[in-house]
Amino acid sequence: MQLTFATYNIHKGVGVDGKRDPERIISVLRELHADVIALQEVDRRFGERESVLPKAMLEETPWRAAPVARRSRSIGWHGNALLVRKDIVIEHAEPLHLPTLEPRGAVRADLLVEGKKLRVLGMHLDLSGLLRREQIKAILRHCDRCETTSPTVLMGDLNQWGRGTGAVREFTGRWRTLATGNSFPSRRPLAPLDRIVHSDEWACSHATVHHSALAVAASDHLPVRATLELVA
Repeated sequence: MQLTFATYNIHKGVGVDGKRDPERIISVLRELHADVIALQEVDRRFGERESVLPKAMLEETPWRAAPVARRSRSIGWHGNALLVRKDIVIEHAEPLHLPTLEPRGAVRADLLVEGKKLRVLGMHLDLSGLLRREQIKAILRHCDRCETTSPTVLMGDLNQWGRGTGAVREFTGRWRTLATGNSFPSRRPLAPLDRIVHSDEWACSHATVHHSALAVAASDHLPVRATLELVA
């Protein structure tokens, strides 16, 4: 079984031109041809935490949002959302609290694809290296404590500039961090802030930063995508 996963910090829908354009974001998502997409900065930060991607607009896409929101006009948790292809069964979904000094979180969905149970977590980690490390540890502890062990994909904006340094060194043992390339800033990518990490039940056949003219303009981050094959 082969699936394509992607992660994208959409910067609340505001592009490098300063314009909020949810239709442009949706167009970039369509370019990814992904089965599961983790989004960051998808909800407005204050008030009712309204999604910057209107729910009616999402209905016209191949995906639906995993039910992690705690507010009626939101599709995420602290800006994190998971979009799942509509023909994939979502068996369970929940938000995760992360240790932090500012609002941060992660989201989890357990999926059923072709009779196989999978787990996906999306995240947006702190600017502080010490807090990032604690947040990754909290996410890995959560995975260890889940009722069942499933092939798992972790992805999001890790805010980690170094490729194999700092907090990403917490991904050891069964975890593999993909070398996808630089994704930030979109106009001239210098840092691999956006990452995809998978458990050892997967093998990666292709991983890359998605670089298109539309993606360069739509957000200050470029999307990252990877095609994974279940081997165990």
